[in-house]
Amino acid sequence: MFTKLALVSSLAISANAMAMQSMDDAALSAATGQDGINIGIALGTDGINISKLYLHDNDGLGTATGILGATGTAGAIAINGITLKQTGTDPLLNLAIDTNGASGSNGAFLNVAATVGAVDVHVGSIGVGTSGTLSETTAVRGITETAPTEIITGLDLSLGKITANIQLGAAPQGAMIKVNSSLQGGLNISNLGIKDAAGGGTIKLDKIMVRGANATGDLDVNAGISVKTTGLEVKNNSTQAMNVYLQGVHLGTAASIGDVEVQGLNVANSTITISGH
Repeated sequence: MFTKLALVSSLAISANAMAMQSMDDAALSAATGQDGINIGIALGTDGINISKLYLHDNDGLGTATGILGATGTAGAIAINGITLKQTGTDPLLNLAIDTNGASGSNGAFLNVAATVGAVDVHVGSIGVGTSGTLSETTAVRGITETAPTEIITGLDLSLGKITANIQLGAAPQGAMIKVNSSLQGGLNISNLGIKDAAGGGTIKLDKIMVRGANATGDLDVNAGISVKTTGLEVKNNSTQAMNVYLQGVHLGTAASIGDVEVQGLNVANSTITISGH
């Protein structure tokens, strides 16, 4: 934007024999092609790193549930070691932001067209612990234990480039966030381990491959995400069938029992609602 403005200003100065002339928004729009704001975010070689992430359940599991062990003590999900790194040449995030006025039956809205580049995500161990006391000085709460009780040993996730459109305000597209894109090469999850702390064993999956049921394996992602009074709603609009392959299924510390293959899985028009209780 700054480069384009500098070029336009230079041309205006030359054409008018060094006479300074102002350019209104309409003139700038014609010169640059379009109003609005573009924001691009590119990561450095080290990507993004998060040391610890906690999700606190402030009232715990209530005794009224009758579930053995429930005490109503605040607890936390503790995630250690999260890294996110770009893959490929596209930036991590490109945003094109525009506002649109009311017209006909549609009210005014803010539109954000987003493109998210391909990324590799690593998640370290995930565990549970007892929530500590919040320090407003340091904005740190954490857990009281030296280390959380591990429930997931970690995982690695590879995602291809994807696009989404966000509308805030009237949202004539029918949802706050609309994702309608093709995830090239499908989805890969590796090194996922689910640990039974009481039993001492682990269910480990070497690799999970989710592919579209087509020749390329590209996965159609077509979903609407809305914030309803009942919570966060994610509705799948894709009718594409999927193939899922679980490679290297380990139970306990023994060798793999083999692989699991699912063909033609279809979850069209399913809805996920996330809310507090």
